[in-house]
Amino acid sequence: MGILDKLFGEFIDVIEWTDDSQNTMVYRFERYGNEIKYGAMLTVREAQTAILVSEGRIADVFEPGLYQLDTRNMPILTTLESWPHGFSSPFKAEVYFFNMRRFTDLKWGTKNPVMLRDKEFGPVRLRAFGTYTIRIADPKVFIKEIVGTGGHFQTGDIADQLRNLIVSRFADILGESGIPILDLSGNYNELGAFVTEKIRPEFVSYGLDVMQMLVENISLPPEVEAALDKRTSMGIIGDLGRYTQFQTAEALAAAAQNPSGAAGEGIGLGMGFAMAKNLGQSMSHDATQTTTPPPLPSALVYFAAINGQQQGPFDLLTLTQKIKTGEVTRQTLIWSQELIEWTPADKVAALASAFAQTPPPIPPTPNQ
Repeated sequence: MGILDKLFGEFIDVIEWTDDSQNTMVYRFERYGNEIKYGAMLTVREAQTAILVSEGRIADVFEPGLYQLDTRNMPILTTLESWPHGFSSPFKAEVYFFNMRRFTDLKWGTKNPVMLRDKEFGPVRLRAFGTYTIRIADPKVFIKEIVGTGGHFQTGDIADQLRNLIVSRFADILGESGIPILDLSGNYNELGAFVTEKIRPEFVSYGLDVMQMLVENISLPPEVEAALDKRTSMGIIGDLGRYTQFQTAEALAAAAQNPSGAAGEGIGLGMGFAMAKNLGQSMSHDATQTTTPPPLPSALVYFAAINGQQQGPFDLLTLTQKIKTGEVTRQTLIWSQELIEWTPADKVAALASAFAQTPPPIPPTPNQ
């Protein structure tokens, strides 16, 4: 700088910073030789904090307000400089302005897929991205740990480090959560809030505070998404046999409306035979299923009053054998579910044929 710059610097007595950018976090007020006129006016606006640095050491911190720089408003700097009473010469100090507002819509995302183990799908690779919001919580820590001697510090200067920190912690938390892949989309808010609380202490070590972290999307690799879409389609289709019939009929109709020469006709004819065979097999399978007879009805059982006691149940064949052996006679009382009351055996329709084959008793001889 020239002599004019020095002269102009001597007459500047107002120190202030107005920010027209959206990403500046720290700005160092430029002065020739860092000389500040004793009694200069320092303006610190809302959402700002100013720090005076003398000989590489943090001196005084100024919150929003209007200050006249003298021994009353700079107790630490006055002690460091050991100024005598009434000192009024220019002094050397660097003035840093810190933007204390929130910095929103900062991006984070995984450069490479994160490998996780899912209970349903096994090992899978996931990608995730979203946004986060930060602000400067402690200017002294921030200037010591991050800014250093830089005169103009922006969010982009620290974005990579913060993104790597978020992605690393996010992968750990996602793996420990045990949330199924298909349920992740319903837990974005919970994941964002949980990761915010987990990484906040590490941001504090930089003098920053992470206000909010949002998860916008967690996605699978394209080939896995395609396989998942097929699985979903199969679930929607339902009955594959009927779907095959429908697809075959549609293909036959399309082939009939799209002739393409002799070769095409031959190919189309072969495909038509194959499709027709497939359709016939499918329809035959359906017909076999629909013509299967119902299960046999349960056999009717009978009870008989033999020698004054109820005996049974007997099926019809067993009861017929007892008629042939004479254990059951025409007058033996019979009951079944189709009879209203106990009925003589020769009056039961199902037993009539058995009695027709049984000869009546032999009549007595004349001598008797």
